[in-house]
Amino acid sequence: MTRKYFGTDGIRGTVGAEPITPDFVLRLGYAAGRVLAATGRKSAERPAVLIGKDTRVSGYMMESALEAGLSSAGVDVLLVGPMPTPAVAYLTRALRLSAGIVISASHNPHEDNGIKFFSGEGAKLPDAIEQSIERELSRPLKCMASGRLGKARRVDDAAGRYIEFCKTTFPSHLDLKGMKIVVDCANGAAYHVAAPVFHELGADVEAIAAEPDGFNINDGVGATAPQALQAAVRRHRADIGIGLDGDGDRLVMVDAAGRLYDGDQLLYVIARHRKEKRRLPGGVVGTQMTNLALEHALRRLKVPFLRAKVGDRYVLEMLLEKRWQLGGENSGHIVCLDKHTTGDGIISALQVLCALTERRTTLAKAAGAIKLYPQTLINVKVARRERAVAAADVRRAVASAQAALGGGGRVLLRPSGTEPVVRVMVEGRKSSEVRGWADRIAAAVRTAAAG
Repeated sequence: MTRKYFGTDGIRGTVGAEPITPDFVLRLGYAAGRVLAATGRKSAERPAVLIGKDTRVSGYMMESALEAGLSSAGVDVLLVGPMPTPAVAYLTRALRLSAGIVISASHNPHEDNGIKFFSGEGAKLPDAIEQSIERELSRPLKCMASGRLGKARRVDDAAGRYIEFCKTTFPSHLDLKGMKIVVDCANGAAYHVAAPVFHELGADVEAIAAEPDGFNINDGVGATAPQALQAAVRRHRADIGIGLDGDGDRLVMVDAAGRLYDGDQLLYVIARHRKEKRRLPGGVVGTQMTNLALEHALRRLKVPFLRAKVGDRYVLEMLLEKRWQLGGENSGHIVCLDKHTTGDGIISALQVLCALTERRTTLAKAAGAIKLYPQTLINVKVARRERAVAAADVRRAVASAQAALGGGGRVLLRPSGTEPVVRVMVEGRKSSEVRGWADRIAAAVRTAAAG
């Protein structure tokens, strides 16, 4: 995925100094269309772009504005309506299109929205094309003559195509018969596709948070609010709970007792199974936020482990660089490059279920070998993030914490790329010690920011 043209306060958010307004989205569509048309001039076919979105109410406006901008640049548009981000990546590749666009703010509340691009291969756009689109944004919009305008059409079978694709990532000799699953769709883009995937593989499925109204996406449900899923699993006496986020690329899971499993634990289950089956080329990529317990558990399996910067984009870049297949974040973004070009919550869940089915075990037993270390994350609101992180008192507090924790813990201080906060993360073997150091470092950041 390319960088996000992302609003932190709905359509009034900004890209640098550029507000996300209908006019901006129109010009963005036009700029992208101009660049795609220019890069595809050697082909006799007109460029075509697929647009998908999640279920937030602002998606209607943004979809229409993008469609108009692309069409005015002479690019055909295929519309699929609400569809998970990874589904857009797949459909763009499967339909051999020039690019794919997702209108989504992922796990954020409904007030936010953003725009993400995929290349024709279902991966991130090349940097050169990203930069060309941004340069084109500053140029005036000139509509094509009517004979050269792009056309738009709906792809009526998009959901069915994606459901079938997801099912192909699960071994054909296995099924989910006899398993009861609760799927939390977060009132998001997977509301109409997630449950059918597991049902058609044989599971008895109960779907929750599958009635979006434009405003309830991620609202107390989904991967970022798993309490609803935990309660539903216990209420329905299910074997497994699957929690997705608003655009369907994050995953958390819940076992029959209602215990929650995050991305690190699920990544371990997949990695261990693949290692046992000799289907794990290379190693596993995590991030700076990956729990130290996963690194130690993989070391016991003699599986190499590397950390990328925080963000699924950086996990993907390192996987491609190392020619590995498996990586992810503790937030639930899991990338299985032998199955898809990007992270996919449904496909990741299927990889976990494959491991459980083939080993004839439960999620609790499969993840039992990894005991997550206590980890405290404090978001400190500050206006001058870089200045606060660089302050001498903050550096001394971090050094003291690292010395006290030794090899059994970590400290991470990271300015957010999307919010006016500094993220303070401390991890170690003792929860009281971890919390104490996190509080001290957070206090040092606040003092430095105020000074």
